Amino acid sequence: MKSQQLKRFALVIIAIAFIVFVYGTYRVIKIVNKTRIGTSDGTYVSYVSNTKEIQQKAYSLIETCKSQSCKVQHLLNFASNIPYSTNRFQQNSPQKTIQKNFGDCDDKSNLLISMLHAVGIEAYFVLVPKHIFVIVPLKDKKLANKKGLWINGKKYYILESTAKDSVIGFPLHYKLTDIHAILEPFSNQKIEIQTLNYKL
Repeated sequence: MKSQQLKRFALVIIAIAFIVFVYGTYRVIKIVNKTRIGTSDGTYVSYVSNTKEIQQKAYSLIETCKSQSCKVQHLLNFASNIPYSTNRFQQNSPQKTIQKNFGDCDDKSNLLISMLHAVGIEAYFVLVPKHIFVIVPLKDKKLANKKGLWINGKKYYILESTAKDSVIGFPLHYKLTDIHAILEPFSNQKIEIQTLNYKL
């Protein structure tokens, strides 16, 4: 009788362990899918951040701004003036990029898009061969003479975080066919592209 109870107890423990294992595996896969995307250059890992530190930094940089364009330019100024240096072995979080005061295109783009998100500005990553940059949709007459990426009929301006003193509407230095993916940064979901142009 006792051995039957022990067998049942062991089976219950095994079943619980199996359920925990399956659930844990599911959670890990979900996290990996949310932070990583395969490209022709390898795997891109998203390090966007929604911390209080990033929010406070972003709001401190835009406190004098009245327009969305001003906010975007101030945040771009901050990110683009962090010295550029490649990190071959480690990608840094936005907080680490600020602390270290250097970063590559991944680090600086993750910082920029995290700050844009913190202040409520829509922004996306664009993945091209060996590079990443940020795009934002802005409605500002002062930007009318700037070219942008038109995605599904909506205009987005390029923000290049690796070019010191960069401005909104940085020129596209890639062919449209080089664009591997346009990503929503916090879900890491690809935007479905039906039409794509680069024009005024």
